[in-house]
Amino acid sequence: MNKKIGIMGGTFDPIHYGHLSTAETVRIKFDLDYILFVPTGNPPHKMRKITKKYHRYNMTILATISNDNFRVSTIELERDGYSYTVDTLKSIKQIHKDDELYFITGADAFCDMKDWYRADELFSLANFIGATRPGIDTTKFEEALKYIKDNYNKDVLTIHVPSLDISSTGIRKNVLEKKSVKYLIPENVERYIIKHNLYNS
Repeated sequence: MNKKIGIMGGTFDPIHYGHLSTAETVRIKFDLDYILFVPTGNPPHKMRKITKKYHRYNMTILATISNDNFRVSTIELERDGYSYTVDTLKSIKQIHKDDELYFITGADAFCDMKDWYRADELFSLANFIGATRPGIDTTKFEEALKYIKDNYNKDVLTIHVPSLDISSTGIRKNVLEKKSVKYLIPENVERYIIKHNLYNS
């Protein structure tokens, strides 16, 4: 039986409740069979040094382990060189030939659609879901959706997610400054960060 698979990529440095809440909201809204979390390997757009990939993978496993509808892929972590969305979707499509893929990303990312690598190929590989939240520039988002429709003849599915003002950047800053991160990330992820002394420099 064909499945509907949601794909959520990200550095997950660290993964937090904003990621998890968005994934679950999208899964329910679009009746997806499960969400596949894909920690990025070597993202070309990240200027800062990111945490070692095995730490980010382990934290993603810990954060999702209690939800039977969440799974984690190592597909980007095993790839040499930069990790581009188009290559990841092609690899996943080869594994799930008869399944329907739904790529989930924040609405703000769509505003940079013109700069996406090989964007013309992306929309033939998966349906796209833009997750909006309070604070998003809706005018720019609507312009981006129109650009995608005009240039690629594709409609982006949209969903408004709960207002969780949580960011990985803020969490790393809290850890560095010895501030609490409770209720921002799962407890087992917090314990992992402490055990491995992450984000302290």
